[in-house]
Amino acid sequence: MSGENSINQVIACDCLKLSEVNKLAGSVQLAVCDPPFNIKFKYDNYGDNLPRDEYIEMLHRWLEAAYGILSEDGTLWVNINDLSAAEIKIAAESVGFHLRRWCLWKFTFGQNQRNNFTNSHTHLFYFVKDKKKFTFNADDPACRVPSARQVIYGDKRANPKGKLPDDVWEFPRICGTFKERNKSQHGCQIPEALLARIIRVCSNPTDTVADLFCGTGSTLVVAKKLGRNYLGCDISPVYVSEAKKRIESVAVGDKILGE
Repeated sequence: MSGENSINQVIACDCLKLSEVNKLAGSVQLAVCDPPFNIKFKYDNYGDNLPRDEYIEMLHRWLEAAYGILSEDGTLWVNINDLSAAEIKIAAESVGFHLRRWCLWKFTFGQNQRNNFTNSHTHLFYFVKDKKKFTFNADDPACRVPSARQVIYGDKRANPKGKLPDDVWEFPRICGTFKERNKSQHGCQIPEALLARIIRVCSNPTDTVADLFCGTGSTLVVAKKLGRNYLGCDISPVYVSEAKKRIESVAVGDKILGE
């Protein structure tokens, strides 16, 4: 794997080995990661049931790999559940990342509970390598949403460009009946609209967006649609093959599903 031909690729490998590829160091501007939650989810060839101490060690190791491939002004987003949110924050900061915002993804169609509150969110951590040097496209109209002043109160003082989103993001979970649902063996899928928000605000066209647990490639598909380069890896050759097919089926400028 070389520095040149590693761009716009999906690689079947363990993400922990990416930091060993010297030519990848500092080549990625944005990494978006949805690691295994260690909840016995059925993946293709990964056992999602590590002993707790081994799982925490794995968090540190892949965060170190992410830190190694990111540029000095690079950004990392991590999607994680309640069970490991605190550990992710501690591990990322110990590696050298700085937390900019702890967001929540609030979704409909949560898993109904009989004797507890329904779980309808995950945690979205927004980290940067440098506290003062990073990409944040605050003025991009596509990164802004209508404010209450605009849509509820009709206040003429409202910024006509809208406002930056709050730190609670409401996007529906991709259920099996949704048109956006990828009919593959991979059961986890983050909405394109959510990924597009992250990629638009934290990267620029021609930047490289990486996903260290790319599965069947949703992050990379959105990155390509938005004119970014991409780099993905997954331990499953089956998922990598599916990701490549999905990426090849889209073009720069294609519609973001769900928007």
